[in-house]
Amino acid sequence: MIDAFAPSIWENHDVKKGILCQLFGGCSKDFGRYGGGRQRGEINILLCGDPSTAKSQLLTYVHKIAPRGIYTSGKGSSAVGLTVYVTKDPETKEIVLESGALVLSDRGICCIDEFDKMDDNTRVILHEAMEQQTVSVAKAGIIAQLNARTAILAAANPVKSKYDPKLSVVDNIKLPPSLLSRFDLIYLVLDKQNEAADRRLANHIVSLYSVVPDGKAVDNGEQVQSSELLRSNKIDRDFFAQYISFARKNVKPKLTDTVTTDLVQEYVKMRALGNSKKTITATPR
Repeated sequence: MIDAFAPSIWENHDVKKGILCQLFGGCSKDFGRYGGGRQRGEINILLCGDPSTAKSQLLTYVHKIAPRGIYTSGKGSSAVGLTVYVTKDPETKEIVLESGALVLSDRGICCIDEFDKMDDNTRVILHEAMEQQTVSVAKAGIIAQLNARTAILAAANPVKSKYDPKLSVVDNIKLPPSLLSRFDLIYLVLDKQNEAADRRLANHIVSLYSVVPDGKAVDNGEQVQSSELLRSNKIDRDFFAQYISFARKNVKPKLTDTVTTDLVQEYVKMRALGNSKKTITATPR
């Protein structure tokens, strides 16, 4: 499935694994009104890194393959554009609510590009949606709470546009801790200079445009291997999307005792690393 997911994007296998987990989703738990209510099973992911590392392409691919998805840009999104806005019905003249991106992507994935370009007022809106998975409204005499059971896939650039290795991860990302803790997976997608890796990537990109109609690549070597990898991918995108939709609806995995013990041990290890302000560690959330 990793090979089938965005095959035109070179490597980034760890990122693809995480996004696949997000596409399939987890299991929501409902402990009742007095037991804490509904606990989200959706996974929120943040991709942070250098320009031209295919972050936007990954978001676009997820938007196309997700059973229900909305794609938006943080720079062009307002608070009401993400949640709901109040308008008048042209015929009845009554005040009505129109859904924004988070509400429209209920039971799906909301892809937000240029996450770092959002203003603070818009980011505050995400706090409730990312954890409680609801959007509360109190406007023009309308008081309501709408479902926003959506997983958020966000892409952001570091503070100085390019990742600065002299700064810590926290200083590079520069997002409020309250918002950062709501992301379950945070990936640094860096553009490191390496001759061998650069050659493989260049061959892969060139191979995307150098396949002649009979299906044979123009050149030999790694370029041919990249072209063959793309052609050998047997999973059709439409079938892949149907499979994800089927799995989300019918497959409900459960944690075994062994896995539960491992999770507790790894959580304690990650907490032990959190004494420094320069690292991002696990929170009880």
